Amino acid sequence: MTRILMMGPPGVGKGTQASRLASHLQVPWISTGDLFREQVRNETPLGLQIRDLMGSGHYVPNEIADELVAHRLAELDTRDGFILDGYPRTAAQVQALDRVLAASSVHLTAIVVLDAGRSDIIERLLQRAGEQGRADDTPEVIDRRLQVYADEAAELFGCYADRGVLLHVDGMGHPDAVAERIWKALELTP
Repeated sequence: MTRILMMGPPGVGKGTQASRLASHLQVPWISTGDLFREQVRNETPLGLQIRDLMGSGHYVPNEIADELVAHRLAELDTRDGFILDGYPRTAAQVQALDRVLAASSVHLTAIVVLDAGRSDIIERLLQRAGEQGRADDTPEVIDRRLQVYADEAAELFGCYADRGVLLHVDGMGHPDAVAERIWKALELTP
């Protein structure tokens, strides 16, 4: 059973690599960003709140993210594993995820952290904004998101460092090369 967290700064390629890895392992890829955007797209009351937060570069509050993720992980297709992308982002979310997993008597297999330089990330996010028309990828919002990530990343890595499942992988380069590095770190065969 494979339960992997895909972590790293916004724009590092978590979604691309999580999708590929999920397909390879035949488990669902769960993107919290997609869960949030679905709420926004459906204009739910929660979605309107999320839209305002994302538009200003702030993270969605723990309790909202925790609820959405817990609900998604309770679905049957996650029984044999999952790739979780974009969550947890705070120590409180780590604890919430630990409770959800413990309730099912399961644990994380690995935490893959994709690393990249700040200037590379900014370039990627601005390119993505132009290609995908994503309103949440303006220069000001990108800078805020990267700062929030930098402030919280050390705490998250500290939460997981003692568990022996934290794997840092270079997230730069062609997606195939990054995928190879991930598979090698996870000791998988392509």
